[in-house]
Amino acid sequence: MNMKITKVADVVSGPNPHHVDARKIYESPHAMAVVITLQPGELLKKHITPVDVFFYVLEGTGIVEIGNEKAVCTKDMLIESPARIPHRWINESKAVFRVLVVKVPKPTEETKLL
Repeated sequence: MNMKITKVADVVSGPNPHHVDARKIYESPHAMAVVITLQPGELLKKHITPVDVFFYVLEGTGIVEIGNEKAVCTKDMLIESPARIPHRWINESKAVFRVLVVKVPKPTEETKLL
């Protein structure tokens, strides 16, 4: 069988420098996907990834900062973040915020916190 189905709820959140719920749900030489859940008041520290990233908002409302730009994003929005540009997510709402993070290609260098 070639089909692989991953139930995100069954994936264990891995340790990460942001200390938030981050579940790696897909990994190949070509890409990596992580679902990040931010509780009200949680945020990601500003960081730089060595590859292009796109975000797809699954649930809630979050604030994205990419470079010196800032935007409020809601469900079903897709946000592109170029490689080596500082970025982060902030949940200032009173509800859970979930976003799918896809890194293309799969990074071979670590993400750098700022």
